[in-house]
Amino acid sequence: MSQPPSDAPVLIAQEGPLNGQRWVIDRSLLIGRELSCDILIPDRQVSRLHARLTPSREGVILEDLGSKNGTYHNAQEVKTPVILQDGDLIQIALAQQFLFLTSDATLPLEAGSARGRLFMDQNTRRVWINQKALEPPLSPQQFRLLWYLYERQGEIVTRQELILAVWGEHALEVSDQALDALLRRVRDRLAMLDPTHAYIKTVRGHGIQLDNPPI
Repeated sequence: MSQPPSDAPVLIAQEGPLNGQRWVIDRSLLIGRELSCDILIPDRQVSRLHARLTPSREGVILEDLGSKNGTYHNAQEVKTPVILQDGDLIQIALAQQFLFLTSDATLPLEAGSARGRLFMDQNTRRVWINQKALEPPLSPQQFRLLWYLYERQGEIVTRQELILAVWGEHALEVSDQALDALLRRVRDRLAMLDPTHAYIKTVRGHGIQLDNPPI
């Protein structure tokens, strides 16, 4: 694993045992359970030689190497080689998810018009504060919570609205303590980039609010 330059394609591990790790795709990379693989996933669901990423003139190509439990590109099983696009999700069996980025630039171009220090990109599930990327990326639950507040920044959102937005059909099973724990984790992650400001505020008797100050 190496630190990528700003203009190189990058693979970022999300859900799974490699969560938070990243790789520059500047050569062919083998993914699998075999010790010789460039990206080693220590899980029995993963084949010894599971998948391969290959940079080419057309872009980075993802191919499955006849794995037992499948390689998935944006939730579709990979039967033939596919060329990856920025923000694509790659799933190796049920063991590991990766996010593909065509570059690891600090901030996307569209963020220049963003209002506030905090900027989010739903396609890549990435978060920036003061033009610095939050690494490793938020978990899916954490991102859903923050995204719901981000779309309604300045508004006060009820706790029940947040629970429904994050947990969906399982909302009735979720306790206030579970929501508080998730809010605390997201606050802690944001504080890693900007400890000077509390972005998520509790408005007593009303709900939760995202306070996103101007840049």
